Amino acid sequence: MTRARRRLGESLISDAGLTRLLDRLPPWLIDKVPRDHRESDAAFRRRRRVTAGVSLAGAGLLGVSLSRKPDSPSFYALTLGVAATWVAGGVASGPLHLGWMQTPRATLRRPLLTPVAGGVAAFGLFYGAALVAKRIPPLDAAITRVLRYAQQGNPALVTTTTLANGVAEEVFFRGALYAAVGVDHPVLKSSAVYTLATVATRNPALVLASVPMGLLFALQRRVTGGIQAPALTHLTWSILMLRYLPPLFADDPSVHDTRAAEAL
Repeated sequence: MTRARRRLGESLISDAGLTRLLDRLPPWLIDKVPRDHRESDAAFRRRRRVTAGVSLAGAGLLGVSLSRKPDSPSFYALTLGVAATWVAGGVASGPLHLGWMQTPRATLRRPLLTPVAGGVAAFGLFYGAALVAKRIPPLDAAITRVLRYAQQGNPALVTTTTLANGVAEEVFFRGALYAAVGVDHPVLKSSAVYTLATVATRNPALVLASVPMGLLFALQRRVTGGIQAPALTHLTWSILMLRYLPPLFADDPSVHDTRAAEAL
């Protein structure tokens, strides 16, 4: 295993199993691409101040948005407001980067097919986990509370807000925040903040999902040096989850119960 790949495993988590897994992956898939994202101390401090404030504001707005009834004007307005908050904070914090990905031929290209494939693979794992969660009442109830927004909402508006927030989260968490946490363990630190922001939803299913997906997105950011790869993975995963997860829980009466939705 190359020193770069070993450092990647160690910087994520001191877990021998994960290190062995990384050792089996091709170098072009996990080695960091060259990049120069250096900025002045003043710019770095400003980025930290902006991301700290936006993290709190966005998390608070996220919690409020998921307290609204499905298919209500306030729900759509607030969820779009969350997306706007993340994007505005990301842009205001400083420069953002799209990133590059190595190819097996040791050339660089913009990330495209590999991130999409990663989103498909992540969906497959989550779909399998959802089959198990259906048999666990607390998780089944938590997932059902989220899926009410898809089942009872306007399909076009639900899709728009879902995809807008997916891109916006990558702009902020893997763009601005990742750069703001510094060079020591940025994957773990940015993922931890991402999960803490999700806690504002008060939904165990969303919080649990944020842990592996946050790590995956942050790892993509570390390898590629930009937000394009995690954004494409996030969009692919979101589209598939939105398309195939609601039918899996369609036989649950509470998904369609508007009276239950009013108690959210």
